[in-house]
Amino acid sequence: MSSQLSAIDLLKLGDEGRKKPFLNQYWSYIMGVAFGLGTGVFMNFGTRRPVMSGIQKHIIATVGWCGLLTYVQKYRDDYLAEKDAVFRHYIELHSEDFPVPERKKIADILEPWVPIR
Repeated sequence: MSSQLSAIDLLKLGDEGRKKPFLNQYWSYIMGVAFGLGTGVFMNFGTRRPVMSGIQKHIIATVGWCGLLTYVQKYRDDYLAEKDAVFRHYIELHSEDFPVPERKKIADILEPWVPIR
C-alpha cells in the first residue's frame, strides 16, 4: 500500500488510528523513578548512611528527574514536529523532485541464482 503513495501523501497520513506503544508513552516517568531512586541511594551510599534513609531525598530526586525527562520529551516532540513541517513544506514546493516510485516485483529486484558446486 505505502509503496504506491507519493512522498507528500506519506507525510500527510497522520496518526489516525495509531497508538503509541506503552514504553514510548511512559518512558520519562519510568526512567525518572529509576534515576530518582538511584540518585537517593547513591547520595546515601556516598555519605555512609542506610540506603533508604532520608526518604524525602528520594522523592525530591524522583520528582526532579520526572520533570526534567518530561521536559526533554516535550522539547523533542516539538523539534520533530517542526522538522516534519519543514520537510512537508519543501516537498510541496518541489514535488517534481519526489516522483511516485514505480512498483517492482521481487523477481525483478533479485539476480538469478546459479549454484556453484
